[in-house]
Amino acid sequence: MGITSFTQEFTCPIAPSRMYKALILESNQLIPKLLPKFIKSVEVIQGDGGAGSIEQVNFTEASHFKYVKHRLDELDKDNFVCKYTMIEGDALGDKLESIAYEVKFEAASDGGCICKMISKYNTIGDFEIKEEEIKAGKDSAIGIYKVVEAYLLENPQVYA
Repeated sequence: MGITSFTQEFTCPIAPSRMYKALILESNQLIPKLLPKFIKSVEVIQGDGGAGSIEQVNFTEASHFKYVKHRLDELDKDNFVCKYTMIEGDALGDKLESIAYEVKFEAASDGGCICKMISKYNTIGDFEIKEEEIKAGKDSAIGIYKVVEAYLLENPQVYA
């Protein structure tokens, strides 16, 4: 079993508090609304939505996957940090045991934010994952962020 880490970072014109609320605290309601072609629902299936809770993301038939489960490991609302782990679902395939994520929204000098994501892929056996093998997942994550960013730009009163 090995762990391979990847980091990605991008800037966004939305304040960190709004991005955090939209993508982390309210994602179970907002994401299916913004991406109904791909995400059927996001449900808290264990816990109260705080640390230790488990969420299940159910995808539509348009997706390559049926569902994934995330365990919420840490929520730091003051510093806009969230740590969670994908613990189950067909997106893990037969080579990954889990994927741990750390997402952080830092204030940028222009009033927007810098979104930083660290992904740690926990592989099964001696399998070594390469960055090109996870490109689609990284692109999908950035796509979701950009959809939320556009929604928040069009609706400045939401999560203000």
